[in-house]
Amino acid sequence: MSRIALVTGGTRGIGKAIAVALKEAGYNVAANYGSRDSVAEEFRAETGIPVFKFDISNFDECQAHVQKIAEAMGGPVEVLVNNAGITRDAFMHKMPPEYWTEVINTNLNSCYFMARAVIGSMRDKGFGRIVNISSINGQLGQFGQTNYSAAKAGVLGFTKALARETANKGITVNSIAPGYIRTDMTAAVSGSVLEKIIGGIPVGRMGEPEEIARAVLFLVADQAGFITGETLSINGGQYME
Repeated sequence: MSRIALVTGGTRGIGKAIAVALKEAGYNVAANYGSRDSVAEEFRAETGIPVFKFDISNFDECQAHVQKIAEAMGGPVEVLVNNAGITRDAFMHKMPPEYWTEVINTNLNSCYFMARAVIGSMRDKGFGRIVNISSINGQLGQFGQTNYSAAKAGVLGFTKALARETANKGITVNSIAPGYIRTDMTAAVSGSVLEKIIGGIPVGRMGEPEEIARAVLFLVADQAGFITGETLSINGGQYME
């Protein structure tokens, strides 16, 4: 029986690439989304992957919908990829409080909400894989992104702490810190700014969503049980720890 995997923000961009890669590798995949019903329906029709709409920044919704997913998929979630995220950029002296709260809730608190919903069944089963998608900006910081950088840095600490808690239960918890990846989010960046960004990437290009997906497949494999609490940076050499 194939393992059941859930990808948050799984119908677009990096999340879509991860969901598709997992399905092609034989996982039984569910994709969460929070808006853009037409995009989610197009994704479902294209991939055959079931989609589930709920707000990952809401604790109660996460608990209820993870249970619904388990019922729909025929068993509890064994692989969780916390991928969904948003940006609300502004310099600190102009940042409204809702920008801070929305980003922290969606990008950081959701990792707790979702992990809390699956960790009990993973512990009972003696197996689990959690991959949290952070960012190079959580490692370096970025102008106009104190909220985003703080949230993504928090994901790294969350990953390490939860990995220690669950290491002897057959559950691994790792993070991936992508650099600049070709998605709708980076497509919105102006040409001159994008040229400057690419100029700072040693390999001379942005990454592709599929390159992140391949790393997720590696970390969630049954054979990856000795890797936990780690952050895999995928940024074209832009930042080396």
